[in-house]
Amino acid sequence: MSRIYLDHAATSPMHPAVIDAMTSFMAETFGNPSSIHAHGRESRRILDAAREDLAAILGAQANEIIFTSGGTEADNMAILGTAYANRSKGNHIITTAVEHHAVLHTCQFLEKEGFRVTYLPVNEEGMISLHDFEQALTDDTILVTVMYGNNESGTIQPVNEIGERLKNHQALFHTDAVQAFGVLKLDVKEMSADLLSVSGHKLNGPKGIGFLYVRAGIKLKPQVFGGEQELKRRAGTENAAGAAGLHKAAALAEQTRNEKAEEYLAMKRKMLDVFRDEGILFEVNGSPENSLPHILNVYFPGTNVESFLINLDLAGISASSGSACTAGSIDPSHVLTAMFGKDSGRPASSIRFSFGFGNTVEQVETAARKTAAIVKRLTA
Repeated sequence: MSRIYLDHAATSPMHPAVIDAMTSFMAETFGNPSSIHAHGRESRRILDAAREDLAAILGAQANEIIFTSGGTEADNMAILGTAYANRSKGNHIITTAVEHHAVLHTCQFLEKEGFRVTYLPVNEEGMISLHDFEQALTDDTILVTVMYGNNESGTIQPVNEIGERLKNHQALFHTDAVQAFGVLKLDVKEMSADLLSVSGHKLNGPKGIGFLYVRAGIKLKPQVFGGEQELKRRAGTENAAGAAGLHKAAALAEQTRNEKAEEYLAMKRKMLDVFRDEGILFEVNGSPENSLPHILNVYFPGTNVESFLINLDLAGISASSGSACTAGSIDPSHVLTAMFGKDSGRPASSIRFSFGFGNTVEQVETAARKTAAIVKRLTA
């Protein structure tokens, strides 16, 4: 049976060109970037080139990029690093109820450290209210962390407006752009972002590599101690091979970004058209007009997500019920719960489909037909 992978928001397959770039590096350029000999200098050259080009994609400078082990570390570094470095200015942090757990659990940890955290609610489309944000902002606020696009619902938050409102405030602005980078055009100056997180394995790059953009002049309290790598901001020998892979993946994503976005939107439309054609009951979770092109979260009344996912897997379709970081958990999606309330049955009957490299509209149509057949069987 030919399987159809529709869980790219959880992780994406590595592009063959990325694999080639990494294997070439590991075979030929294995030196430590901190070494002064020729092998080390070549590794440093490749690492610096990756840093420069990744920065350019965001409209940033090379010295504003810190390589990390992925999005989770980047989020932790942004939140913990700025919170501790700016504690003398205040102890209030603003975030949202629908952040990735890399942000939420870090904020919860800081609450135990004496920081005060406001978790902004969202409406049924997963969007925060700018009025709520402005009401929450105080003279004591030192950090605002709001994700660019949600990993479960796909909803895009008003990050540009938040950045604009913080221009004359002491609070730093961090956005988790893990799902958006490589899919949408991002410019840190346009969004007035001070910090921005990226992960390699969401855009057909390798796992174990990501980066944090940190605007020049911002002080971070280091979370890892040792050598003086990454301008003394993150100790440890750099994952140069991973950086080379991320570099290649980001370059490929940029070359085809607009074309891919249109393809993913066409896949969304095709899936929803099939559901309508099949006459099944469904509703889309999230914002129809303001969402990431590759993520589609659907509520199927009368179904149970656990049996649904098993049936999808048996039918050769890989999808999910939400964040891969909660895989195996029986707890309902915190994102859908925030959107619809704790008493809503939607989190227990919703499936996330996410599209990416290797998918075709024909595949998506096949998956949609099989999904509709499963819905009919489960609700019979």
